[in-house]
Amino acid sequence: MNEAEGHVHREDRKNSVGRLIFVGISVLLQLAWFSIIVLRLSENYLWISLSLHLIAAASALGIFGKHTNPTIKMSWIFFIMAVPILGWGLYFMSYRSNFVKTMDRRFQTVDRAVLSALPDNEEILSPLLKENPGVGNQLYFLKHSCGFPPYRDTEVDFYGDTREALEAQKLALRNAEHFIFMEYHAIENRIAFGELKEILIEKAASGVEVRVFYDDIGSIGFIDPQFIREMSSYGISCRVFNPIVPIVNLFMNNRDHRKITVVDGRIGFTGGYNLADKYFNLTHPYGLWKDSGIRLEGPAVRTLTLLFLEMWNAMDEKPVESVNPYLLDFPRSVGRGSEGIVVPYADDPVDSLCTGEDVYLNILKNAKHYVFIATPYLIITDDMSRELTLAARRGVDVRIVTPGIPDKKLIYQVTRSYYNQLARDGVRIYEFTPGFLHEKQILSDDECAVVGTINFDYRSLYHHFEDAVYLYRSRCLPKIREDFSELFRLSREVTKRYGDRSMALRLGQGVLRLFAPLM
Repeated sequence: MNEAEGHVHREDRKNSVGRLIFVGISVLLQLAWFSIIVLRLSENYLWISLSLHLIAAASALGIFGKHTNPTIKMSWIFFIMAVPILGWGLYFMSYRSNFVKTMDRRFQTVDRAVLSALPDNEEILSPLLKENPGVGNQLYFLKHSCGFPPYRDTEVDFYGDTREALEAQKLALRNAEHFIFMEYHAIENRIAFGELKEILIEKAASGVEVRVFYDDIGSIGFIDPQFIREMSSYGISCRVFNPIVPIVNLFMNNRDHRKITVVDGRIGFTGGYNLADKYFNLTHPYGLWKDSGIRLEGPAVRTLTLLFLEMWNAMDEKPVESVNPYLLDFPRSVGRGSEGIVVPYADDPVDSLCTGEDVYLNILKNAKHYVFIATPYLIITDDMSRELTLAARRGVDVRIVTPGIPDKKLIYQVTRSYYNQLARDGVRIYEFTPGFLHEKQILSDDECAVVGTINFDYRSLYHHFEDAVYLYRSRCLPKIREDFSELFRLSREVTKRYGDRSMALRLGQGVLRLFAPLM
């Protein structure tokens, strides 16, 4: 990158950070104004104070009866009872505001139009229910409860090195003939994305349809709205997910955390890495950045195509576009004979399902020999903690790898607060010493695995839009096993180090854990 480009990047980042600060101050001022007005009224009018406290108490009872995770319910109840006015107001804006309801309806409309194009593939599922009931039930759950079908005849490549994944993406983009879809939580308009952008510009000029979709918060430190104008000048369509606005709106807490590239509906990529330089170790803010990705070629890419179109259309008030032009046929030799079953799937906060967490829980329940987990954050529900410890108690080798160098120090303290309760029941904990581990993957019994964007934390499992790929007896599983072996080699086992924490540390971690489900 030359000096002029570097200056432009610094200006973009400065403008983006300035916008974030402006929005943050505006929201805080609105919350302060709301609290002051209500407190003043409560001081002068006893009936207002009593009414607000009664509403808060009724809200707490209503939350207790909701069909949701108990830990999240208790966090909200504690918050509302401790700070009734502010707690009730934030809860209302999170779940009852007109904006949230409007977004719910929009996603329902889009999903009916877009995801209905997913194939049935019942002939893949039925035999497996008899051959391997544990895996069969997992696939039954994904298909019949969540709507995501299984596929065969799909080639799968796993990348434990993000540079290899980036090179594979570049090759796929160069061979695009019809369309390119890219959806990422964070895009940084610098070196790594620049390598892709050159190809995108070339392809758009040759008539290939190119769409880029990114999350506003995830990318706010990297690019600003001028990025859209720049891409549009090259004939590349861009949309932003859930742009931040200087108005109190807690749907802003729900971010698009997906990472998807689709080429011609034939080749797809997903995994833990975004399109920013640190993910490819071009910069080193937290030591060595360790991440992974996966490439699909074959019928299973249809799900990734439709997931992209779901989000693209959800951010537009126009009628939902037809998906048929993007469901292209490809040579039946592609993926033919590939072993194993592939299930791309997604999770979102606008339905009542907890797809990401339930897939992980099902793997733990069915594990016989081992379960290996890599996650940057370990902030788990009581259900997840129980299944991890139950698996270890019945003799399953359960290992979890987390970062050795954190990117968020407070969150890191919450992650470490779970070590002792897991370790005392036999779960082995490792920290990746060279730097920051950003992989989100799980492997069990050399039989099944998940690679995707879903962390073992509340934000991923309950607040974000996510995607992942479930793999059963895929040829890439040995490569995932090798990746874990390398992680263990480069990590230090810290299983026994966190039993004797100071009272102050335990108290601080306890407070953070109390509100972690709401963050």
